[in-house]
Amino acid sequence: MAAILLPAGLASGQGGSGSSRSEIRPGVPPKDAAAISADESALAEDAQLRQLIELYEADSGSLGRTYPLRMSATRQRRLAEFYPQYLSLLEKLGDRFDQFSQAGKVDYLLLKSHIEHQQQNLEQQIRRRDELADLIPFASAVTDAEEARRRLEPIDGKKAAEMLAALAKQSDLAHKRLEAALANRGDSKNPPPGLPSKLKAFRAATALDRLRDALKDWHQFYHDYDPVFTWWAAEPFKTADSALEKYARELREKVVGIKAGDDTAIFGDAIGKDAMLAELRAEWIPYEPDELIAIAEKEFAWCESEMKKAADEMGCKDWKEALEKVKNDFVPPGQQPQLIRELAQEAIEFLEERDLVTIPPLAKETWRMEMMSRERQLVTPFFTGGEVISVAFPTAGMSHEQKLMTLRGNNRHFARATVHHELIPGHRLQAYMLDRHRPYRELFGTPFWMEGWALYWEMLLWDLHFPKTPENKVGMLFWRSHRCARIIFSMKFHLGQMTSQECVDFLVDRVGHERANAEGEVRRSINGSYGPTYQAAYMLGGLQIRAMHKELVESGKMTNRQFHDAMLKEGSIPIELIRASLTEQKLSKDFRSEWKFYE
Repeated sequence: MAAILLPAGLASGQGGSGSSRSEIRPGVPPKDAAAISADESALAEDAQLRQLIELYEADSGSLGRTYPLRMSATRQRRLAEFYPQYLSLLEKLGDRFDQFSQAGKVDYLLLKSHIEHQQQNLEQQIRRRDELADLIPFASAVTDAEEARRRLEPIDGKKAAEMLAALAKQSDLAHKRLEAALANRGDSKNPPPGLPSKLKAFRAATALDRLRDALKDWHQFYHDYDPVFTWWAAEPFKTADSALEKYARELREKVVGIKAGDDTAIFGDAIGKDAMLAELRAEWIPYEPDELIAIAEKEFAWCESEMKKAADEMGCKDWKEALEKVKNDFVPPGQQPQLIRELAQEAIEFLEERDLVTIPPLAKETWRMEMMSRERQLVTPFFTGGEVISVAFPTAGMSHEQKLMTLRGNNRHFARATVHHELIPGHRLQAYMLDRHRPYRELFGTPFWMEGWALYWEMLLWDLHFPKTPENKVGMLFWRSHRCARIIFSMKFHLGQMTSQECVDFLVDRVGHERANAEGEVRRSINGSYGPTYQAAYMLGGLQIRAMHKELVESGKMTNRQFHDAMLKEGSIPIELIRASLTEQKLSKDFRSEWKFYE
């Protein structure tokens, strides 16, 4: 087992390199000597913990880059050794838990929770490798070859060619077994032996893609640089690569039902209730999936009631007619960037006039804009933001129908409710503050803070009468309904209660999405590019922050500006731990999620 080398101070338990001065603030009386000594002791303890977090992040990154293949037994073995080592080091620091400051206690809980969740993920990866062993029995041949290359072991060109030839034969044999099972399928509802489920076939095809990439990296390293290897292995590599590609294509087309080159297909990996519960616990959400669905339905009912009021103000017979009217109010081609600029400035002025949050001048000056490609809009049909706001709008290469759907899905009123989410006070301001306050907490980043904060502002701005017209209200309510729907369809999909097509239909019928946009939304939600709780995080994180606002601002304990600035300076961490920090909640090293934030 490889040892972890620690700096002398951390290894010996001595104080770290924290500041030796207590903070002095205007108007605050100086502390007595005992209090200053306690502060300095806490700073020293906190510094050791922060150092351990930074070491963990560096070491785990090194291991991840050295052993990138998730199906690798070597990677899994090394990580199975690595995580307990750091938990042991953390436990030693935990012996002095009460000496940490409140921020230090939060950092301790963050690192502990993170490592425990990584261990759960590792166990799942091991189960996944075992589950796919009958479909991909040759996986270790690829991972072993690539890892030997990374260790710079000498290569024998002739043996490499023999490995590739054997790999091609094994892949062909597995492919033939699949074809035989497909031939016996007939019209029977019960699949014959040897025929995997659609989900297992999808996972196997995805794993084969990764193995092909690893084999290409291995081959590219030697090809043309090692003449003996090149002479022996050039043709066997082509044969092996072709066999892997053909096998993966057969799994996708004949079992999953996705044709080659079809970038519009929707298929996802439902994780099940146990895995979903584990993900929620890792995000410090102490609710069952069914409870979260019930919360979403309650919020949805509020949105529908308000949408009806807005429709009445517009003189429309129902919310669908009002939504149609709003969708058709879009700017002409070429004018969207100017609209975004105007909407961004409008939101900033609204915030500053009411002294809601500190907006550094540089944060306002340094955001940028780019236009989204047609290909990216297949999975992201709406704006994304941060330092760069990426604008979804029709491209010249789209069909007439696609152009109309994109125009309607990014109309004036939808955009007005999106720009402040993506820029200020949303993701742009968040990104700016993350770079400048507790950047070492980046390791613990969570969508419940990142997306929840931006969604919270949509709710707060509604309460502060940001929408000026009923059309503005419809735009804001569309997105708020959408975030309720995200909880419902993502949870139900992963629980096996909704199919991907039912998710699309739900967004079209219940929220009012354009069908192509609904397909893009579902596609990115379930295809593995986002975590299983990500789509639920918008509304749930927003509700958590809203509950904190009621507890701390509406009670008079903090001003809006104090509360929002403090939220930003804590970093992207589970919101229950931000609450613990801001309220000085008593913490233990075994503290677990227990905050029921929704009444």
